[in-house]
Amino acid sequence: MSQKTTRRLFLGATGSAITLSVATAMGRSTEQDEQGPREAAFERNYDPPKFKPSWAKEQVNRQLLQDFVIFAHSDLAMVKQLLEREPGLLNGAVDWGGGDFETALGGASHMGKHDIVEYLLERGARIDIFCAAMTGQIDAVRSFLTLQPDLIDAKGPHGFSLHFHAQVGGERSVAVLEYLQSIKQVELKPIPFLRPKAEAEKQSDQ
Repeated sequence: MSQKTTRRLFLGATGSAITLSVATAMGRSTEQDEQGPREAAFERNYDPPKFKPSWAKEQVNRQLLQDFVIFAHSDLAMVKQLLEREPGLLNGAVDWGGGDFETALGGASHMGKHDIVEYLLERGARIDIFCAAMTGQIDAVRSFLTLQPDLIDAKGPHGFSLHFHAQVGGERSVAVLEYLQSIKQVELKPIPFLRPKAEAEKQSDQ
């Protein structure tokens, strides 16, 4: 088997594994992904609000927003390309099901993608406590937890905790992780997708 063919097979298998892992983390099956999102049935059992919203402008396309949030997990070039095409994507949130809302900033934050996070913040993305934890903004994290101590148990997209976000932040967020552990000690489990990155950096130094 040629080197080119072997590489193609490897990339294909890797891509499938990543897709399955993300779907599992979001509590969805690949079959559900192919079917697309389904809106829950709803019927008012209360009086409608008196305020009537104006729908003069088109909403951001759902497929475009979904792609943008997915790319924000790993692909800065595509994030830039899509945001230039549609600035309204910046703070858009996708409901992956059951109220699991995720923005591009949220996706980049729990993946530890500092470059994507910094770009989104420069463009005006709304920082939250999870992003602050990942980027090592300890004063901001302290302020959030002083205002509302129960946020120590808050969950971000896909249920990822504050401790998890501080873990994926790497060296920049060591102080934040120590601070969070001083408030509530939790078991810090290894994060699989960080291992290849560390190994790659080690090999590049050799």
